[in-house]
Amino acid sequence: METLIVAEKPSVALRLALSLSEGKPIRRFVNGISYYELQNGNDKLYVVAAAGHLFTIAQESKSGTLPVFDVKWEPSYKVNKHAYFTKKYLDTIVQVGKACNAYINACDYDVEGTVIGSNIISYVIYGDPNKELQIEDTRITRMHFSTTTRSDLLAAYANREKFDKGNFEAGETRHVLDWLWGINLSRALMKALRRVGKYQTLSIGRVQGPTLAILVEREKAIRSFVPKDFWQAYIELKGTVFENKKGAIFSEEEAERILANTKRAGTAKIERVEVKETRMRPFPPFDLTSLQVEASNVFGIDPSRTLAVAQALYEHAYISYPRTASQKLPRTLNLPRIINELTKQEKFRELAEQLIKENRFVPAEGTKEDEAHPAIYPTGEVPSKLSGDEEKIYTLIVHRFLASFADYATMSNVTVTANAGGEIYEAQGSTIASAGWLSFYPFYKPKQAQIQRFEQGEKVAIAKAFLKKDKTKPPARFNKASLIALLESKGLGTKATRAEIVDTLFKRGYVKNQRIEVTELGMSVYNALSKYAPEIIDENMTRKLEVDMDSVMHGKVNKEEVISEGKEVIIRAISDFKTHEQEIGIALLDGIKAGEKANILGKCPNCGGDLILMHSRSGKNFVRCSNWPKCPTSYPLPANATIVPTGKVCEICHTPIVKVFMRGKVFTMDLDPNCPSKQNWNKKPEAEQTSAKSISEITTTQQSANEINLGKAVAAKSMPTEKKEATAKKTRKKAQKRKHKTK
Repeated sequence: METLIVAEKPSVALRLALSLSEGKPIRRFVNGISYYELQNGNDKLYVVAAAGHLFTIAQESKSGTLPVFDVKWEPSYKVNKHAYFTKKYLDTIVQVGKACNAYINACDYDVEGTVIGSNIISYVIYGDPNKELQIEDTRITRMHFSTTTRSDLLAAYANREKFDKGNFEAGETRHVLDWLWGINLSRALMKALRRVGKYQTLSIGRVQGPTLAILVEREKAIRSFVPKDFWQAYIELKGTVFENKKGAIFSEEEAERILANTKRAGTAKIERVEVKETRMRPFPPFDLTSLQVEASNVFGIDPSRTLAVAQALYEHAYISYPRTASQKLPRTLNLPRIINELTKQEKFRELAEQLIKENRFVPAEGTKEDEAHPAIYPTGEVPSKLSGDEEKIYTLIVHRFLASFADYATMSNVTVTANAGGEIYEAQGSTIASAGWLSFYPFYKPKQAQIQRFEQGEKVAIAKAFLKKDKTKPPARFNKASLIALLESKGLGTKATRAEIVDTLFKRGYVKNQRIEVTELGMSVYNALSKYAPEIIDENMTRKLEVDMDSVMHGKVNKEEVISEGKEVIIRAISDFKTHEQEIGIALLDGIKAGEKANILGKCPNCGGDLILMHSRSGKNFVRCSNWPKCPTSYPLPANATIVPTGKVCEICHTPIVKVFMRGKVFTMDLDPNCPSKQNWNKKPEAEQTSAKSISEITTTQQSANEINLGKAVAAKSMPTEKKEATAKKTRKKAQKRKHKTK
């Protein structure tokens, strides 16, 4: 039998070929794309690789009338010019597949992997990705594996399953609904905007709408928040600070009365000393969302980047499949073997050996489950040549895995209650009594506080009694990781798509900054939708469709019924849009204008136009003149930073001075990376402080080493072409000299 095995990525195709071949697999090429030919028993296997989705949903007709419902699967290269590179992959697979009479989908075992592989197999067999495969077709089987190690791939091949039709239909339902939702509503938004004379790319999606609504509601709460003054009362006993048990006191008169009573007493009586030990259960192993949140908190790595890095680690067989919602590690994984394998890596040897010595092979698991895959775990394979982010993510995963097997940690907590003139105060201390799993997981440090020793009934002189005035704080802004965690808790989106949905909001200019802030454009889109098409941003509607798609997967609901229900929502929304197109267009235009006004950083030194803060699709910041393209003036800005105008202008280059908030640091700078005020940024701070005095006010604020480093990056990025060429020329000359000496 000649069998075609379809892998999702070239790296996995290679691992499949090496694992399944009885000898050395033969690597062949078609159109520059490789595939593998190998022997396994009496079967000849051909392993081919896709490059992600080779097919996409597309409109059948060219009609621009809304709503659009005529869709079908089409090769991606025919629909999107950026996907043209996939044509060679598809052509190679079809040519190799002609000789085969059996087909195995070995793409990632999830909804997306099933769709990718099934579409390819359908196209190879029938020449049409829209012709459905049948579960009864014995020529078509599915490999199910959670790691790309040789043993797991061999087991998955030996225990192939039937075509997973439920996964395919759920995936197709999601693709069709997301396409219908996105195309129809995005076109309706842009059509309304064009009616008032403005052309701009806008979008709204099935999950994107409710996500924007969540952020807008938080934004409104922040903007409307009115801080209130409050006071807190404290006393100091033996160097330990006690807080009044009333906490925040919103009456200054009441706070002063408490303080007066306390001072009048002069001493405090210790009424209660409670010592209590609490046990801390180990954190469970990672699922994808908790990994993204932790990587963001610990290393500041973007959630999308975390997923990409984890996927790469999986494809190289270092960790298990990352797109999982599970926090459980089944015993069938042979966990003792993995822990033993980790002793081969020096940085984990001591911890792994401790678990082996104590015979600790049962993990502390979480409540979340995933039918297809276990929690993320290291395979035991020894990594080589990991990049910086790969090293960080891998280390995080291994420590979390090992910590889940370790003993509970024990905290010793002390609570001391004191009475001063009838006013009750409390101090709390906490120390680690037994480290347990905390010594396995260095990325979590519980708060500790030492307090003095007190005896019940003891009277202690009050060393100090005082009030602290503060203001109530508005709700905290989300960052990407915390928003993704919230979307998961609300059942919106999937583990594999949430990061992409959040990124899309940034690309469209609906939100900005690391601590996410909704822009005026985002507000206008939300306001238009909430007024004229509220179902589009209703998280309950989106959640119901998610539940329905899960039911499709398990064969409880017909996919046509779910798609039909989604179409009905779209029909109602489009009808409302058409009725109020003018009003929606005006609202969107007002939001765009307000956003542009808010993003003006100052005047262009070359033409007098406005210098506007822009955000590229990749998330980078830059400045462009409002008279572009007539005026080509533009400047780079630090990425992932909040940029705020100061209203000041550099005395030397005459560009606006802005304040930059980046990774907890704040500094000011002018926009021109080549301004002489930055000539000393490459020197030590002390040298800069000496020379900066004679330059301008701006250089006074550019003294820190952080600004120096930033200046290097910005200046290098914006180096004139002539300077770059000169630098390259010098480098070539040096290389030639070295070569001559060698000879």
